[in-house]
Amino acid sequence: MDIRAFRTEIESSGTGGLQVEVYFETVGTPVEGALVSVIGENGESFSLETDSSGQTAIVYLATPPEYLSEYPGDIRPYSTADVTVTKEGLGTEIVTGVQILPASIAILRVFLQRGNETRRIDISPSKLYIPREPKISEEEIKPLKNETGFAVLDRPVIPEYIVVHDGAPDDESAPDYYIPYKDYIKNVASSEVYSTWEIEAIRANVLAIISFTLNRVFTEWYRNKGKSFTITSSTAVDHYFVYGRNIFQEISQIVDELFSTYIVRDGQRQPLLAQYCDGRTVSCPGWMTQWGSQYLAQQGYSAIEILRFFYGDDIYLTTAEKVTGVPYSFPGEALSIGSSGQAVMTVQEQLNTINRTYSAIGSLDVDGIYGSRTAAAVRTFQEIFNLNPTGSVDYATWYQISQIFTAVARLA
Repeated sequence: MDIRAFRTEIESSGTGGLQVEVYFETVGTPVEGALVSVIGENGESFSLETDSSGQTAIVYLATPPEYLSEYPGDIRPYSTADVTVTKEGLGTEIVTGVQILPASIAILRVFLQRGNETRRIDISPSKLYIPREPKISEEEIKPLKNETGFAVLDRPVIPEYIVVHDGAPDDESAPDYYIPYKDYIKNVASSEVYSTWEIEAIRANVLAIISFTLNRVFTEWYRNKGKSFTITSSTAVDHYFVYGRNIFQEISQIVDELFSTYIVRDGQRQPLLAQYCDGRTVSCPGWMTQWGSQYLAQQGYSAIEILRFFYGDDIYLTTAEKVTGVPYSFPGEALSIGSSGQAVMTVQEQLNTINRTYSAIGSLDVDGIYGSRTAAAVRTFQEIFNLNPTGSVDYATWYQISQIFTAVARLA
């Protein structure tokens, strides 16, 4: 769905959307015919069923007015809903505290397992609404091991998965979760900022989250300490990650656009350890403050201007050369009607594989010619996976197609 049209339609109505997506274990296997119950905190009640892509229709729930999320305050600026998903043979999952922001679309992904168990996930409040832990300051530049150590890469790459330790670094009882890299960034951003913020503020925060995360990956910070994970959910040292939470379409689209872009300081090759705090309940001189980024964006600052305001004028943005876990890199320019060649054939082949489980996309002739049928298939794919439905294959769409193709192909 085009989020801009949605926001225009209900900008001042105090209403937010919710769509539930249901899968069997991975996004490679959408679950059709799952029964979904949504109960809003204001008394709304919906009974839904998933389609062939594993998705429900979007339902609309009452929310507080939008301005409450645009400025610091003590009133919770979002409403919540409880969602129950059930499918015979795949058990039941109950998710409480799903967050609904005004003029936004919340997306809740539910992964069912074979069996008849009932599982429960309780979503913690947004970190802007509850106090953060004071951040433990770290040196910005990390020492790198030589080639006999764990860190053997000469430049940052985008990992396929992030291993998240859901607790403090030394809490051995905390579980570890293997989370697809982009899903991790979307989870953290949806947990730490509001989707109603100025776009440039969201972009600045997403870039800081990406850069900090890639610093942990590139320097093997925890593995060089004998740990088996990449990052933790402790905001004293890392990011606020909430297992099983909903994300927001606005944030999802920005992450899909920026996922391989990160901050570096002039003269350094490791991604900037972009430390930050909320700037309201916790202060952090010399770092970015989240509410400060929103304030600057409201004054017309761009994302890079916001980042330089906090981290200095000697930072710039760069893009990782390699994205792991996908078969082909982006060809360098967008594909649209009139394009032709091997890159178009790759898209057609991958969409045909994805069509095995996402039948709404339809099958294509693999002829290397980007015609109206290919554009329609791409547009359907974009609608299913919460991208801007242009019908053209841009950077974000190319890598999303690659990610879903890989997930489907592995199960074939």
